[in-house]
Amino acid sequence: MNSSKLEGKKVPDVTFKTRVKNESGKYEWKDVSSQDLFTGKKVAFFALPGAFTPTCSSTHLPGYEEKYEDLKGLGIEEVYCISVNDAFVMNAWGIDLNADNVKLIPDGSGDFTRGMGMMVKKDNLGFGERSWRYSAIVEDGTITKAFVEDGFEDNAEGDPFMVSDADTMLKFLKG
Repeated sequence: MNSSKLEGKKVPDVTFKTRVKNESGKYEWKDVSSQDLFTGKKVAFFALPGAFTPTCSSTHLPGYEEKYEDLKGLGIEEVYCISVNDAFVMNAWGIDLNADNVKLIPDGSGDFTRGMGMMVKKDNLGFGERSWRYSAIVEDGTITKAFVEDGFEDNAEGDPFMVSDADTMLKFLKG
């Protein structure tokens, strides 16, 4: 998919089913809407095929975690990682990778990913439907810049990771 097809588009209006720690330290369900995440803010988000997978765990999420303060220094208010995984998996992955800054957003039913037009079949890997790898800058709910990896198609061979990384986003923001 061409990145320009996402630019100028509003993010899908969906509800994410998340798990958050309450005051007593126990996890509870909390519904978070797209509006909660994107309205009135300038945010960066990146989407990836799955928590605990090689590129996602070794490079993609760690890169944004490492560059978090740099992104904030360039006007980004929040950084989100969205994946077609449930809240339990996303929380465990965040703990496993010590992700303290990037907010992990579970798109368990794939509603956001489908609404973005970024859902692909990964049956060749036994994953089912997953998100294609991409990143975007969103201002007040509208995508102002997108970086979509080449090769967008069902059961694509390989896992391209050339433009959705934190360094590409930083380079763009620096102008």
